[in-house]
This record gives sequence, C-alpha cells and structure tokens, in this order.
Amino acid sequence: MKILVTNDDGVHAPGIVALAEALRQLGEVVVVAPDRERSAVGHALTLHHPLRVFDLHPGVFAIDGTPTDCVNLGIHTLLSFKPDLVVSGINRGGNLGDDVTYSGTVSAAMEATLMGIPAFAISLVTAGNGDNFTAAAAFAVKLAGVINARGLPADTFLNVNVPDIPTDQLLSPLITSQGKRRYEGSIVEKVDPRGRSYYWIGNGEQKFQNIVGSDYHAVSHNHISITPLHLDLTNYTSFSALQNWNLS
Repeated sequence: MKILVTNDDGVHAPGIVALAEALRQLGEVVVVAPDRERSAVGHALTLHHPLRVFDLHPGVFAIDGTPTDCVNLGIHTLLSFKPDLVVSGINRGGNLGDDVTYSGTVSAAMEATLMGIPAFAISLVTAGNGDNFTAAAAFAVKLAGVINARGLPADTFLNVNVPDIPTDQLLSPLITSQGKRRYEGSIVEKVDPRGRSYYWIGNGEQKFQNIVGSDYHAVSHNHISITPLHLDLTNYTSFSALQNWNLS
C-alpha cells in the first residue's frame, strides 16, 4: 500500500509518530503534517498567504498550514504517487459527537474523500493520563488492511475513536452514529498592560448525551467506535416541511 499520514497535532506529535511507524508494515508511508499544533481549525484551507514546506527527512514533510492544506499539497505536489489511503491521526483527545465539525483531524480525512481517496481519522480518547497510542496504532493497521481489501462506500470516510486503556481491556469495535453533546463554553476576559480587553475561548465542560449506539456511548463502555461520515450534509428529511413554506 501507499499511504499518506497527516494530523492536526503537529508533525512531531507522538500520535502521528506511532501511527506512521505502525502503518509502514503495510507499505510505503509518507507523512505530510502541520509544523505545529492546528487543533480545532476544522476544514480550513489557506488562501491568503503562501505555504512553506519543510523537508524534515525522507518521507516526512512539515507545512506551515492546516491539515486540509497538508492533504492538498501532499497529493497534488509532494507525493510521487497517488495514495491508496489517507490516515489522519492519532489525535490526542477524542473527536466525538458534534466536535467533528471543529476537528482538523477529521477534516483532513474529509478532504481526501473529496479527492476520491479512501480515508479515516483516528483519535485516542484520553484525558492525558495514559496515551496508549500503541493500541490505537495497531487498530489503525488492521482497519487500513480491511479498507484496502474491501474499499469504502461512496462518499464515505470513517471517524474512529479508541478508548485510552490497555489493549487487553479494549472491547470489540462497534459501528456507531455521531453523538450529541451539550457544550457549556467559557470565555475568559482579561485586560492587557495597555488597558485593553482581550478574550480567550475556553474548552468549557463537554457533556455528551449517553445515546445508545453513539460514538460516546461505545467509547465510554470500552469499545472502539467507528462512525461512517458522509460528505452530503443535506437534511433530506426536512424537505417536506420546508416545501410547505410560502416563499413565492
């Protein structure tokens, strides 16, 4: 296989290092990742300033842009081949429920799918106490092999979340739905030395709804969650209601 690996935690993050090393047993792996952490940039594409590429060592490139930039530049310019698969991760922290809309990790896999290349994002659901990237990397290898053999449904990529527990405690993977959460954000207001106010958007407290069959429910019960995501965001079930609106 020929695999492009990226992330949003930065090219030196332990998750991407573990992922790339594990995937090399399947074939050729090229890493194209941001030169620093780019978490929560979503599907941002850099259009208003040039991008710079840093060739760190053979098969590893750093870019001063977003994960979406990395997939674009990697596929169109840096790689000498069209990848069979794009894998984004291993993100340090879960990408569950509505948070997928913010995630640079998930958006990188989405970008590859837009280009017609099979892809999945993989995250380690950790509070920072364990960081069992080895278990997540091993599952990424297994999943990559299955996708290579069987393919993915059209316009679909996978969002994988792995509990941060030892491998022998992981339960069987489950196909899940995207969960929901109640987000209670926090804005911290401070005053700089010149007397001007500035604001810092805090993480807030993430309270996921414990919906059976959802990504959060699976991970909270020690299962690996695999959520198939679709590029078409159209809410088809709303058509009948909206067609009753008098907009003529």
